[in-house]
Amino acid sequence: MEFADTTKADAAEGTLARLALRFTDFAERWFPDAFVFVALAVAIVVAGALLNGAQPMAVASAFGDGYWSLIIFTMQMALMVISGYVVAVSAPVERFITWLASLPKTGRGAVTLAAAMSMAASLIGWAMSLVFGAMLVRALGRRRDLTMDYRAAAAAAYLGLGATWALGISSSAAQLQANPGSMPKALLEITGVIPLTQTIFLWQSMLMMSLIFALSVVVAHFSAPSIEKSVTAEQIGVDLSPAPADETQPSRPGEWLEYSPLLTLVLVGISVLWFVNEFQTKSVLTAVSNLNTYNFFFITLGLLLHWRPRNFLKAVQKAMPATGGIIIQFPLYGAIAAILTQAKNAAGVSISDQIAHAFVSMTTQDTFAIAVGIYSAVLGMFIPSGGGKWLLEAPYVMQAANELKVHLGWTVQIYNAAEALPNLINPFFMLPLLSIAGLKVRDIVGFTFLQFLLHTPFVLFLLWLFAMTLTYVPPVMPG
Repeated sequence: MEFADTTKADAAEGTLARLALRFTDFAERWFPDAFVFVALAVAIVVAGALLNGAQPMAVASAFGDGYWSLIIFTMQMALMVISGYVVAVSAPVERFITWLASLPKTGRGAVTLAAAMSMAASLIGWAMSLVFGAMLVRALGRRRDLTMDYRAAAAAAYLGLGATWALGISSSAAQLQANPGSMPKALLEITGVIPLTQTIFLWQSMLMMSLIFALSVVVAHFSAPSIEKSVTAEQIGVDLSPAPADETQPSRPGEWLEYSPLLTLVLVGISVLWFVNEFQTKSVLTAVSNLNTYNFFFITLGLLLHWRPRNFLKAVQKAMPATGGIIIQFPLYGAIAAILTQAKNAAGVSISDQIAHAFVSMTTQDTFAIAVGIYSAVLGMFIPSGGGKWLLEAPYVMQAANELKVHLGWTVQIYNAAEALPNLINPFFMLPLLSIAGLKVRDIVGFTFLQFLLHTPFVLFLLWLFAMTLTYVPPVMPG
């Protein structure tokens, strides 16, 4: 993970580090709390809907109707934080993370490690990468022999969501297109079935992922502040002291089961049977792409690793504060999505329709990849989705791909690569990681904004370049 010291490397490191620090200084002064950010986004979208000609009551109705539209996803995200935290603070996993955190020799090397591990984990599961990355950063921050900028490390640990996650098996858009039973009928008629071999397992996609991975690691390494300018967790006021071991014993007969592994074995046993059935009746990729399955797995694993119900419940209680921002802010994101798509003018046209019509009319085969990438990234600023936004974009984007004879699988990957870009500056998915790390959005957005500036032209270039190497294949219908 360490980089050799050279004159050129020092110069590059100095430039990127100075930029990151300037962006961070600006963010600390001007970037609002995540709740203010999303509330401001609501105000902007409301203004846009009114300017589009929607009636105030229609906008208000869309706001209220959409407020709870993400309630399932909100619960999933909250459980993801809780279950991931519970697993990460268990004794076996803490020992592994502590060992991993002992590897770097310098603060800059620690930031590099956080970036690489976060992105590697995101290819398996974006939710897992958030909690794992946050716990790794906490472990790195506890090292007294290492002067590491805690903000830069946390920003690096977030790169899984800002760079690579949608190019791995956790891509919900690719998974959706590969499973006809999960697709809306109208979308299936446009796209047909697109197997994973034509999306995430294209050599073009795997090469693009590798290049983005490399760029992210290099930028994270060279943008980390020097020892003199590093801000540690202690200086920020983040308490990283591990929780004291629970050495209490049951004080009355009614507490005996809390300290016994008996109920843990019962719950884990019946859960294992469910997993066996799940993987026997579904393909592995279909099963593991379900966030409910991920959460169930981590809850079960947490029970097993903590062994006794009392230890498990204490870990759950400590994880609860990390879910506050998610629970109170995610409903506003659902309201934004509803206003964009449901608040229509007298002609029955929404803001989303206006954007889509403009996009289709301005697109050609040569500019399609760049246009879709920019469009998806911009829309992702207002509808961060973990891939679910594909259902909004896919009907008109894939229809345009058919008309322009653009490879349909690569169109999915264009969306996937662009989907990650807005996460680098939108706090939607930062919240779980920041809650565990004990930071605010303004602490890391300077570093992630630098990544955004470098990623955007690089990703758009790769999308355009690899699009030219692929040939259009008509939709393949199931059966």
